[in-house]
Amino acid sequence: MPLPAYVILKPEKEASIERRHPWVFSGAIQSRHGRPKTGDRVAVRTATGRWMGWGHYTKDQSIAVRLLEFEVDEPSLGFWDGRLEQAIALRKRLGLFHGEATNSCRLVHGEGDGLPGLIVDWYAGVAVMQLHTLGMLAERTAIVDALVAALGTELTAIYDKSANVLARHHNVNHADGTLYGALPDQVLAKEHGCAFEVDVVHGQKTGFFLDQRDNRAWVGAFSRGKRVLNVFSYTGGFSISALAGGAEVVHSLDSSARALEVGDRNVALNFNDANHRSIEADALDYLKSHSADYDVVVLDPPAFAKGAHSKDAAVHAYRRLNAMTLKGMPSDSLLFTFSCSQAVDESLFQRTVLGAAVQAGRSVQVLKRLHQPADHPVAGGHPEGFYLKGLLLRVL
Repeated sequence: MPLPAYVILKPEKEASIERRHPWVFSGAIQSRHGRPKTGDRVAVRTATGRWMGWGHYTKDQSIAVRLLEFEVDEPSLGFWDGRLEQAIALRKRLGLFHGEATNSCRLVHGEGDGLPGLIVDWYAGVAVMQLHTLGMLAERTAIVDALVAALGTELTAIYDKSANVLARHHNVNHADGTLYGALPDQVLAKEHGCAFEVDVVHGQKTGFFLDQRDNRAWVGAFSRGKRVLNVFSYTGGFSISALAGGAEVVHSLDSSARALEVGDRNVALNFNDANHRSIEADALDYLKSHSADYDVVVLDPPAFAKGAHSKDAAVHAYRRLNAMTLKGMPSDSLLFTFSCSQAVDESLFQRTVLGAAVQAGRSVQVLKRLHQPADHPVAGGHPEGFYLKGLLLRVL
């Protein structure tokens, strides 16, 4: 596993790497040696010649190197096996790998597992990969081999779901497809005893949003006897949790008829007779007239900020959405509101939501801060990994 190229940092630019931050920004690089191309492995050295580690190189982007190892000057032969075995062992320790109540989880969470650019989600035997960098794409065969070795007979299939990500970030034409085994006719994930159909091939991301597992349980805990509205419902995760928690009625609201159809099937998988209805509509239009009809509202929108350049627009969108919702909600109702925009940190999101309450003329209590679960770990040197944040508010 040779490293034919390396980059040298500008003087005194190694401090963030010493804190174990895995990103080397292009502005911190003094020179490049060996003519590295996007996707190549490169070593990183300080201006005084000290080795800082190695990682994947990306040309003409702000993040020039994503480090996979610190201090080591060349990758070991067992790197992929060791790193993936560690990640899998954690999920087994958490009881998420093949438990009776929950059998699906995030198996590899990028920087959080020391593998920036790689996402692997596990759906009861089916591993779905997303390769976010050309470096990880170049390593795909080694990653598949390591997954097969680590998972053994528990593995049914490995599916590569990277086409959209690679096209968006790198303008690369890449085909999704099965890399190992065969996808079953129906992929089912279990979470807290509930079953969910996972559309691996056509669904968003890897087919299901595993990062809201713990927060869905909180919605269920507060739904007994309540009228619940799940906005941006996708395939109905929060709706199923509310119904399982004993909600009187649940409405799932989304602009995608296809997502609502999958949500309806998920309801049918779990309940013979549920007071549930799917509503195809624009969120703001519906909330303007109907937020007063519900005791519990869940707002889980898509990321409004794809990067720092769109942060201001995202803050405006979050404020408008939450103000519209809070304005009509009844007293003593509950709002679960979320942001998955990495550029909007927890403090800014909280200020935005509480500002929306003021704008709507409502008093609220913050009952709980909400986050991503333990199978979406955050590396100590990479606080940007805290991407999912939410608030549980009581409207007075």
